[in-house]
Formats: sequence, structure tokens, C-alpha cells
Amino acid sequence: MAYFDAASSAPLHPVARQALQASLDEGWADPARLYREGRRARMLLDAAREAAAEAVGCRADELVFTSSGTRAVHSGIAGALAGRRRVGRHLIVSAVEHSSVLHAAEVHEAGGGTVTRVAVDRTGAVDAASYAAALRPDTALACLQSANHEVGTGQPVAEVAEVCRAAGVPLLVDAAQSLGWGPVEGDWSLLTASAHKWGGPPGVGLLVVRKGVRFAPQGPVDERESGRAAGFENVPAIVAAAASLRAVRAEAAREALRLRELTDRIRARVPRLVPDVEVVGEPVRRLPGIVTFSCLYADGESLLHELDREGFSVSSGSSCTSSTLTPSHVLKAMGVLSEGNVRVSLPAGAAREDVERFLEVLPRAVAAVREKLGAPAGTATAGEAGALVVDAVGRRCPVPVIELAKVIGDVPMGGTVRVLADDEAARLDIPAWCEMRGQEYVGEEPADRGSAYVVRRLS
Repeated sequence: MAYFDAASSAPLHPVARQALQASLDEGWADPARLYREGRRARMLLDAAREAAAEAVGCRADELVFTSSGTRAVHSGIAGALAGRRRVGRHLIVSAVEHSSVLHAAEVHEAGGGTVTRVAVDRTGAVDAASYAAALRPDTALACLQSANHEVGTGQPVAEVAEVCRAAGVPLLVDAAQSLGWGPVEGDWSLLTASAHKWGGPPGVGLLVVRKGVRFAPQGPVDERESGRAAGFENVPAIVAAAASLRAVRAEAAREALRLRELTDRIRARVPRLVPDVEVVGEPVRRLPGIVTFSCLYADGESLLHELDREGFSVSSGSSCTSSTLTPSHVLKAMGVLSEGNVRVSLPAGAAREDVERFLEVLPRAVAAVREKLGAPAGTATAGEAGALVVDAVGRRCPVPVIELAKVIGDVPMGGTVRVLADDEAARLDIPAWCEMRGQEYVGEEPADRGSAYVVRRLS
């Protein structure tokens, strides 16, 4: 098996395994106690904090360990908003933030706060000017990920931090995906991260709050972690997390070059090997190990199963893989194709031979899924004759697009076809199909059943 889903969780780094095993014997006691075993655990915890702070680029007394990256995000956002309640209750986030940030924003909104969701361009990147335009006198906090977890696009954190600093607004950076590759640049105010993203053990998060940032921890607190993360510290896991962060940083420059070469190869080869594919995300300013592409006329869940049978573990942002049948919020915000989406995120040490084997397997996996669905074979103009209305109500991604592709060749030049569909993914995938195939997406109209998506044939 080739594990290509490191963006979800990286395999445990050998250094993390060694540190975890060693500290299980030395760091099991309560680090708050004054007896010998407690002092030993405290020394391990303090050393881990110093190492993590050095990697982040902050003071040790600014960093606390939490039970997860999600907990770090929720605590950081809630504490920063509460600390600046007198300023106002306006929160700014990007439209492609991790779900932990967006869920915190929803809770804030439900409690009477206001939220501005900054749009992104088609590569998934925000513009610092958009953050500047979103700032208001009552803005309490802004949030921005350092790099996107689904498409790998890096964000202009330093530029956004400068804009926020000039306005006196703290910026919280979710650095979960990027911290293993290097420190986050810019004058940010708060930072969160998660150890399992860089090869540390799961269940360890980081929350950094710079000195001078107004912060009021929410919920029940205790004396642990400066009162910002309640509960008994998992010292062995924390030690392993800090040790692995230091180790991956030492390897980062060399490994980044190697993985970028491999993902560049995937980005270049996939469109040539597989017809009707859109590679998404920023091609240059991106994480080295992530490449994402979407395949027309393919069901994401079936495609993942096909690749799994061939020995590859990948992930998908397609609605077909979700119980809610809602497309990935990241792909939706970018306005790109969501059907047949595949995210390849290579772990450190990924073998070139495995990448080459993936490129060999992928075309037949996609072809097998398309054949099962009765999709056009390689073009969008094949198919049986159809009417000017395609009824795809009750049929799920990617069937509405497949049915559209089958009839478009029988529509007169300049004529239109209406696709009736009630699948949420159609709202995203039909416009994306039009852009890929050189047709005009006229718009969405209300219909007795579902919605009508109107397409004009241009070629």
C-alpha cells in the first residue's frame, strides 16, 4: 500500500516513536507535583515547550499545549474574541478555512456576533486587500490559514498580518498544514497547529498567544498550561510532538525539494494521461507535498475505492464521498470542479516508484468509474440525442454533468439546454464543466423540481 493522505494525518515519525517510548517511562507523573517523579515530568514538559517555541518562533511562555489542533483553534478564537469584547464582536475568516475555524465562526454568529467570510480566487488564495476591506471599527479578530489543507495553496499571511496590525486587529493563523515545513512569516498575534500533521502523535495541539494580545480563556479553567488548556498534560505525547517537529524541520528543506518535484510531475502528467481533468490550486505558492485534481464524469467515492483496491490511500473533496452530499467548501469557494476530486498528499519519504505506479494506475481507475456511470469516453460531445431539457432530478454527482455532456452535441450552436437537478454539487459542477469545455453557463433558474441550470452551446 502507498499512503498518499499525509495532509489528513502524517505517519508517525521515527523520532516521535523513540521519544514517545522513552518518555512513557520518564514522563508519566503529574508535572505539577514537587516530588522527584513530578519534577522529572516537569523537566520533560518544559524542554518540549522550549523546543516547540523555537520551531514556531515565539517565547516559551507564549505557547501552551492542547488536546488537539481543533481544540487549539476553538480556544484561541473564543479567548481572543472574549478578550476584545469591548472593541466589538466582528470576526473575519477566509472562505477556505479549516472546518474547525468555520465551526467556531458559526458558534460566534449564533451567539450574536457577526462574521465576514473573505472570498478567494480560483487558486484558493485570498488577497490582502480583501482583508483590509473587511476590517471594521468593531472587528475583534481575523483568522487566516497559512496554507490550505485540501489544495495546498499558500496564503499571504505576512501581508494580511501587516494590514491587521495597522488596524490594531489581532490575526490568528492556523498553521496546521505548514508548520512542519517552516515558521510562519509575518507579525501574527495567535497561532495554532496540530502534531499529527507533521508526524507527531495525535492528540497534541499548539496554541500560541503573543504577549500583549488581549485574551480571556473561556469555559472552566484550571492551573494547567497557564489557564489556557485545562486538563492533565499528556507529557509523553507532547515530548514526542516536539521532538518530531524538530526532526522534520531539520529535514524540511531537502524533503520539500524532493516532494515538490514529485507533485510537479503529478500536476503535469495527470492532464495528459486522463482526459477531462482539472488540476486545482496555486501551481507555485503551495505546500510541496499536495496536489489536487478533479475528473469530469467520475464519482469521487467510487474513484477512491478503485484506487484503494490498487493499493493507494488518497482523499477527496467530492460531495459523493460525503454523507451530506455537499461539495467541499474549499472547492466550492474556489469555483472549481468538485466531482471526481482526488487529493494526493505525499508523506515525507514517499517513493518515486510509488508515484510512477500511481500515474500508471490512475487512468484505468478513472476509466473504470466512468464506464460504470455510462460517461462520455474522453470528450464532452459524445452521446445519444437529447432534448433541450435534461431531467436529472433525484440523480447524484456526477450524473447531471454526464447527462449534459451526452446531449450538448445535439444542441444547435447558440442554443441552450436546461439541466434539471436537485443535487447540491450541480450548482458548482455545471459552471465548472462549462468553463472546462468552452460552453457558456447562462445561470440558474427556479424550477418545479430542483433547479434549472441553463447552458448555451458555443463550440
